[in-house]
Amino acid sequence: MVTLPFDTVLIANRGEIAVRIIKTLRRLGLRSAIIYHDIDVRTLAVSMADTAIAIRGHTPLAAYLDIEQIIAAARTANAGAIHPGYGFLSENAEFARAVTQAGFVFIGPAPEAIQLMGDKIRSRNFVRRNGFPVAPSAIEEDEPETFLRRARAIGAPLLVKPSAGSGGKGMQIVRKLECLQDAIAHARSAAQRYFGDTRLYAERYVERPRHIEVQVLGDSFGNVVHLFERECSVQRRFQKIIEETPSPALDQTLRQQICETAAAIARAANYRNAGTVEFILGQGEFYFLEMNTRLQVEHPVTEMTTGLDLVAEQIYAAAGRELRFSQADIVPKGHAIEARLYAETPERGYAPTTGTIHILEYPGGDGVRIDSGISRGHQITTAFDPMLAKIIVHSSTRMEAASKAERALRELVLLGCETNADFLARILADETFLSGDIHAGYLEENPHVLSGVSDLSPFLAAAALLTKPVCDSANAVPELHASLGGWRN
Repeated sequence: MVTLPFDTVLIANRGEIAVRIIKTLRRLGLRSAIIYHDIDVRTLAVSMADTAIAIRGHTPLAAYLDIEQIIAAARTANAGAIHPGYGFLSENAEFARAVTQAGFVFIGPAPEAIQLMGDKIRSRNFVRRNGFPVAPSAIEEDEPETFLRRARAIGAPLLVKPSAGSGGKGMQIVRKLECLQDAIAHARSAAQRYFGDTRLYAERYVERPRHIEVQVLGDSFGNVVHLFERECSVQRRFQKIIEETPSPALDQTLRQQICETAAAIARAANYRNAGTVEFILGQGEFYFLEMNTRLQVEHPVTEMTTGLDLVAEQIYAAAGRELRFSQADIVPKGHAIEARLYAETPERGYAPTTGTIHILEYPGGDGVRIDSGISRGHQITTAFDPMLAKIIVHSSTRMEAASKAERALRELVLLGCETNADFLARILADETFLSGDIHAGYLEENPHVLSGVSDLSPFLAAAALLTKPVCDSANAVPELHASLGGWRN
């Protein structure tokens, strides 16, 4: 067992990622401490942690964003390190700086790396200066008064994005340049609402783009490796719902190019710890999109194919240990798929759902992994992101993995709250998905996956026949026949 300079880690997060981190801490012989708002007092993560410390806030979300309370909780728990998980403060450079200044180890990259690579505009400028591929773009803060003109000059289609934040919030696709000004206004409003930062940029939008990301790991000795790619193209509203590795879109040459580019970008940034470099792929060309300076939700698929524990590697790197393997040592095996289980109804515009979980039975079997933060009796609210759990499978081939994932979702039993389980299963059984012809607009191009019906014509006809005008017309007697009166032959 590796000797570490701390024996207790405070988890500044909740839900399934908190449970995930606790499991690794136990395996490493470390104690876990967790913060929690009253709304989470009976959750699985709180019951599993060695120490649980209550925090307060005018909303549950505000509590988990309160840096001072988190630092105070770490002191109360006698923690030596803080793991931010993902979401919340995980990509906040000021939080990372506050953690280190308070004398704790931050299990993540240095604040300077977060500031450089976690900001879309700074990272794009950095990547471009270092000679890596970036899509044609216009950055507002370069020259705010000419932003609209420079964005128009790129030509349609365009993607207007907030510089801060992630998860697709505020993004606007512009297919007609006359709509650009309104799109900028909408994106700016969303950027202010979600991130408190109105800076924007516009880039060439790649039609039917594939979203490819590469997992990287770095240490404080300058070593950087990649753990190969993940395909994250199946999305709803710019948010991923199914991820897999390896990508069905990459041949060996393109895979090597994109993965080595990601590692080189991280190396140029002196990046330490786990991170993900994201690319847009279209027509055989790839462009840098952004870097997520944290652990990703979809990290389990990489773990399933490489056999590595990414949370453990994060802890070792944060503790100042050198990477325990070289690039040549990482040999992925088989195919892994992850499906995100959400408390929502896709058929009603992905509306969030709530309720109390009365029955919960997860699928099992060889090559099936469940990352979850919920249990029976759990109250599902709209206070946080609607993700409940992740169903991850591993098999020798993509077709086998898709079949196994679909079966696992069909076997899942969750009563008390509507979920997207059936929707995910339909995707995994869909012929287009199975062919590998997926991209960010896959769901829009295949509406039958959302509805669960491949041909709506019979249902539309039946519905039409039930409307009063159609019924009256169908039941009406033609004038010629009506003139015969009651005569019968």
